[in-house]
Amino acid sequence: MNIILLLLLFLIMSATGLFGQGKATELKTVNTVNIERYLGRWYEIAKYPNRFQKSCVGNTTADYVLKSNGRIEVTNQCTKKDGKINRGVGEARVVDKRTNAKLEVRFAPRFLSFLPFVWGDYWIVELAEDYSYSVVAEPGRDYFWILARRPEMDDKTYQAILWRAEAMGFKPSRVERTPQNTVAQTAK
Repeated sequence: MNIILLLLLFLIMSATGLFGQGKATELKTVNTVNIERYLGRWYEIAKYPNRFQKSCVGNTTADYVLKSNGRIEVTNQCTKKDGKINRGVGEARVVDKRTNAKLEVRFAPRFLSFLPFVWGDYWIVELAEDYSYSVVAEPGRDYFWILARRPEMDDKTYQAILWRAEAMGFKPSRVERTPQNTVAQTAK
């Protein structure tokens, strides 16, 4: 009888994920974003390394400007190792009009915008009350950025963001800081 009880307990724990192998919880966004306040320049403080920013060595920024069609022009730029500026212009659209916290961004040419796979999720998962910093990710947790209105962030705020991000299922050990106001090294 005890073996049956233990087996039943094991099955229940496995099904509910109590062994730590359960499905990741759904990523939640902030409750609301005032798009007008979110516009403007953001400095990248840190990120998960990714393939499309491989050539960037620092001074990474994102500028958001509201377009007449209600979408947002996105201009990302960074300094490359050779000192040249890498710039990409794309477009974002709000996909959750109730909160404005879920957007999609594309950097592919406009004529390809009808293709769903050219759009990437841009979810605002944390936002300072005064809009001084933002944490952006996507539901699969493969991408992660910490953005701020100033090029530097105090370590206490940064560490607190990492701690909260870990509680959301992100891995602080993957996060790398982005140098700002740096001079690129000469290409070797």
